[in-house]
Amino acid sequence: MRLLTHNMLSSNIKGVANGLPLKIKAGKVMQKQVEMNLDFLKNMFSKIEWKPFVEAAKTLGYSELSEDVDPSLLDSQGFLANFHHALLEIHLKEGALVCPETGCRFPFSKGTPNMLLHEDEV
Repeated sequence: MRLLTHNMLSSNIKGVANGLPLKIKAGKVMQKQVEMNLDFLKNMFSKIEWKPFVEAAKTLGYSELSEDVDPSLLDSQGFLANFHHALLEIHLKEGALVCPETGCRFPFSKGTPNMLLHEDEV
């Protein structure tokens, strides 16, 4: 699972008011090189919840992202390279995502989170 995916997931357990950001309990983390697409990065920038994105990257051992950002950074090759790496090249292979409100764990294996709920959670 890439951090791009993590940034868009939330807990949908019945009664949960604040299901994001899901906390990451990392098991196996890998890095895979991906060709950089500047247009994609610039379009995704406005869709990313930045603070949870930075926290997730730090959880996975990547601390090259600035806490504070603005669109003017999209002209910086260094910023774009760091953003690209965190967004697309860090892959969470094994571990769990944890609901911040209930503590419910959503395990993932082979990079795929299992977000299925039990009948009483729907």
